[in-house]
Amino acid sequence: MTTFQTSREIAASPAAVFAAFAYAPRLARWWGPDGFRNSFETCDFWPGGAWKFTMHGPDGANYPNESVFVAIEPDRQVVIDHVCQPLFRLTVDLVPSAAGTLVRWTQVFADAAVAAAVAHIVEPANEQNLARLAAEVAAG
Repeated sequence: MTTFQTSREIAASPAAVFAAFAYAPRLARWWGPDGFRNSFETCDFWPGGAWKFTMHGPDGANYPNESVFVAIEPDRQVVIDHVCQPLFRLTVDLVPSAAGTLVRWTQVFADAAVAAAVAHIVEPANEQNLARLAAEVAAG
């Protein structure tokens, strides 16, 4: 297994959810699991744009990250390749729904062994990330 999928209904329009990705200071506020904060070095939010940042863990550890925004469809989809270890592609689909927006979060790892090794971290972290996104959108 290399794929982790989850989804969340957010009581806001796809445009409002997309805005939480598109503006780097907002993205920095909510990205990552509970207790983490971010320092962005680069956040070029366009197809092919680089995204380099450090996640600062609640234990004081620093986690450098490097990604590329592969595809961006305003109000519909963001596709990100994590180009440092562990390698994965994250696809976030924003689907209009009766409640506002269904956010579909699909993370595909390049290596099944790596995915298995990090599953215990990835599954709760993805849920926390979506909860933080929902809170950011609600805060406007």
